[in-house]
Amino acid sequence: MALAAVIVLTAYAALGGDGDEVQSPAKGGASPSVSGSASPEATYAPPQDWTEPERWTALPRGQRADERGSQVGFPHTAEGAAAMAAAANATRIEGEQSSVDEQLRIYRSYVGKGDQSPENAKKIEAAAKQTDATLSQEMGVSAGQPLPSGAYVRGHVVGYKVIKKAPDEVSVWLLGLVVQKNGETKTEESSYTRTLLGVQWQDGDWKLTAEATRQAQQDIAGQPQPPMVAPGDEEFNTGGWTAIREAS
Repeated sequence: MALAAVIVLTAYAALGGDGDEVQSPAKGGASPSVSGSASPEATYAPPQDWTEPERWTALPRGQRADERGSQVGFPHTAEGAAAMAAAANATRIEGEQSSVDEQLRIYRSYVGKGDQSPENAKKIEAAAKQTDATLSQEMGVSAGQPLPSGAYVRGHVVGYKVIKKAPDEVSVWLLGLVVQKNGETKTEESSYTRTLLGVQWQDGDWKLTAEATRQAQQDIAGQPQPPMVAPGDEEFNTGGWTAIREAS
C-alpha cells in the first residue's frame, strides 16, 4: 500500500525529516472513514472501551487561500504553527489529481524559501511519481491515467503534540490518518502516521524548514515517541496527544 508515502513525502524528501507509519484500524474493529468534504475529517465507530481524549482543540484556519488553493496566513501562535503543519500534511488524490500535483502544491505553499531549490523540487516530483506509479499498479490503471471511479487516497491530521515552542519556532509531532480505496466496490483501508516537523515564522507566516526540523530531531533524541493510536484509545492520552476538532 502507498498510504504513508502520500502524507509524509514532502517533509522527508525536502527537509530530511523523520517519521513512520503503521497499519492501525480504529480500536473496536471498525476502520475509520473519511467524508467527501473538501476538508475531510475522520468518522470513527467508538470502541466499547472508548476513552475520551483529555485534550481537544480546534486549530485555527488560514486567513486566505494562495494561488494553489492552499490555506495560508496562520496566526503567529503555537496553535497557528500546528495548524500550518497539519495543513501541510493534508492530501487528497483522486480522479486526475495526482500525488505529483499534491506534493508540489504542498512544497511550494508551505516549505520555507531558503529550502526551496530546483534540486529539491526534482526530488519531490520524482518521489511523487513513484507514489503515483505504485497507486496506478494497485488500482489497476495505466501509469499517468486518472484513478478509477470511486478510488482515492486522502490524508489528514487527527492529533498533535508540541515538542518545543518559541515565538518564531515550533516543533510538533503530528498524528495522521491516511485512507485508501481502490475503486467503488473496494474496501477502504487505513493507516496511522507519526510525523515530526519543525516550523519557523518567515515573511508573515509559518513555514516548514530543514533547520527547525533538524532542531526538533535533536530535541527528541533519547525520548520515547508518542504511540500511533486513534483518538479514543487510552494510549492517545498517555502519549500526550491533543485531538483536533474541525474549526467552525
